[in-house]
Amino acid sequence: MREVDVCLQFGCCRCGQPVKVTVRCSGPGLAEAEVIAGVSVPCPDCGFVNQLSFDPDGTVHSVAPSYRGVYPVPAPSRN
Repeated sequence: MREVDVCLQFGCCRCGQPVKVTVRCSGPGLAEAEVIAGVSVPCPDCGFVNQLSFDPDGTVHSVAPSYRGVYPVPAPSRN
């Protein structure tokens, strides 16, 4: 199995402060040409969780707010 340490730099979605994080990617899919990975990273300044999409070479494709757990689960219908 292949492992790669990737350094990612981006601006926080909430406060705009620069964030730098190193993540370890592993798995057989890293050898494929079009792999896009994702990770949730909290901002060290404000604590807001940012969702990153990136290539294993360190290219950040997108930074978006992580809304996991914010939306309530709908109740089942009685129909």
